[in-house]
Amino acid sequence: MKKTFLIFVGLVLALCMTTIGCGRSSGTEESNPGETNAAVSESFAAPSSKAVSEDGNSGTDTRHLIVRFGNGGEPFVMHLEDNSTAAAIARYVGTTSWNLPIYSYDESDVMEYYDIPSRYDIPDNSVTVTQAHAGDVFYSDPNRIVLYYADAEINEAYTRIGTFDATEEFIHAVVNNPVLEGRGNQIAVISAGE
Repeated sequence: MKKTFLIFVGLVLALCMTTIGCGRSSGTEESNPGETNAAVSESFAAPSSKAVSEDGNSGTDTRHLIVRFGNGGEPFVMHLEDNSTAAAIARYVGTTSWNLPIYSYDESDVMEYYDIPSRYDIPDNSVTVTQAHAGDVFYSDPNRIVLYYADAEINEAYTRIGTFDATEEFIHAVVNNPVLEGRGNQIAVISAGE
């Protein structure tokens, strides 16, 4: 009986170690602009120096994130809301910067969106939003960040996750974000607050 119990415990431990080791993911997911829930390219080359505690929380400043429109673009501060959705995004960005392809609806001249890989579990606390202001940032389930760079009347189910100061420089950076050479689309680089 004791021997059977020890074998069982050994098998459970071996299974747990295998699951943990195989559950990690690295590399790049390519995006497909034609899919609405497309996975996005993510940078794993520049992990944050912030430590992640045993409970999964990072040491990042969860009050803001830094966003650059294009590689080497000027940094802009996204001030985060105090909610579980914004906290989850900050926690994930605290472990590795995100390079997210930018999409917009053909008829839109007020917003753009960035799809987040589906492997990230982000809580949705959406409510109906009828007004967006330039600089507003929302989460749209499943795994999409939506940025408004001009005021708009809308009727969408969103969770507000942050805001930018909608300065002329910010709007210019968003609108004039260059197409990334070799990729054929624009990117937003999101990193932990400095």
